[in-house]
Amino acid sequence: MTDPRTSSSPGRAPDWLELDLRHLWHPYTQMKTAPPPIPIFRGKGVWLETADGRRILDGISSWWVNCHGHSHPRLNEALARQASELEHVIFAGFTHEPGARLAAELVARAPGDLTRVFYSDDGSTAVEAAMKMAYQAWRHRGEPQRTLFIALDDAYHGDTFGAMAAGGVAAFHGAFSDLFCEVRRVATPTSSHRADCGEDLQTLLDREGERVAAVLVEPLVQGAAGMLMHPPDFLHEVRRLTRQHGVPLIADEIFTGFGRTGRFFACEYPPDGLDFGVVEPDLLCVSKALTGGYLPLAATLATDELFDTFLSDDRSRTFFHGHSYTGNALACAVGLESLKLFDEEQRMTRVGELAALFGERLEHLAGHPRVKTTRGMGAIAALEVEPEGAGGYLDDLGPRLYGAFLDRGVLLRPLGNVVYFLPPYVVTDDEAHRVFDAIEEVLGEL
Repeated sequence: MTDPRTSSSPGRAPDWLELDLRHLWHPYTQMKTAPPPIPIFRGKGVWLETADGRRILDGISSWWVNCHGHSHPRLNEALARQASELEHVIFAGFTHEPGARLAAELVARAPGDLTRVFYSDDGSTAVEAAMKMAYQAWRHRGEPQRTLFIALDDAYHGDTFGAMAAGGVAAFHGAFSDLFCEVRRVATPTSSHRADCGEDLQTLLDREGERVAAVLVEPLVQGAAGMLMHPPDFLHEVRRLTRQHGVPLIADEIFTGFGRTGRFFACEYPPDGLDFGVVEPDLLCVSKALTGGYLPLAATLATDELFDTFLSDDRSRTFFHGHSYTGNALACAVGLESLKLFDEEQRMTRVGELAALFGERLEHLAGHPRVKTTRGMGAIAALEVEPEGAGGYLDDLGPRLYGAFLDRGVLLRPLGNVVYFLPPYVVTDDEAHRVFDAIEEVLGEL
């Protein structure tokens, strides 16, 4: 077999890159103006190795999924072991041990009384399933008028149609808005000062609560919107109001779950000033780090109360949703091993250490003349840079920063004028400082 590193001259792109340029359509990429993609040969820990031998530090966990580092030996072994037994089987009418055991582990770790697990393929489909569950449950209860969803300003929940409708970033989803279901937006602590913010949640629920199917939130951190962060009090108030009006709460922890904010789930943060109290959602969506970055897998967790509305002798009350690869055995086996690593390799302790390191470096960066503000929580560090244009995701500063970081051997993919550092938890202190040093160096050259 041809070694991809030797399929072209040293220092040059491999010959298969031409096939990419000729045939592939890359995500979130303007294919006319983007530079050629970087061919990656292998990954180990926080490092990616290019086909020509360069090393790049993965400072974004490869789109927020790789929490244990690349090519972790325990995950490799779990994948190989499962592949030798069962790679996949239809999950309608059949089951397998990894799927059952992973579901039990997720239920045991989830906040509140979430007892049922529905598998899907990615974060968008987990949200899509949650929205459909909430909507159909109301029909089963004899309240078909509940067709309105409520989401937050600046929300991002994925790129399928229901998830896009719940999203609030026009750059991503505006072109499709004529096709969306009805969604209203409510203000957050970060949007409430803007003239175009949504209305107050309590006002909206008081007026239209009997039409609402569910409220969707990204707990504490809105990642794609620019790492916008909210205090736990806001999330607890949303839960209080949804309970008061009898409306299901969907917590989208696709990004924030599995330790990223400093708790295993962001919903576990107590109200400000208290040491106890968690938000207990009616539906919880997880994906991304669920398999440690190895395989596509998502889960929507639901309460028994919601699940029971689908139980009937009438087959039309079935939840008619599924995917060819629902409950994939390989993905479930790796996900189960990933959860073990959190306990056995003290991942949450390491996240706490990273939070302290990130806080110190962000405090120093806050004084830089090009930095408008800094934000940090758990293993998330973000800074908003003075934009070159109007700011936001399409600000021209983003591509410039991206290229400057790559020149220094660091993969950071700014959200417009927002730079964020979101590494695998196995990053060492020296590697983390290397990234912050690169950020300071690039800022100094702007």
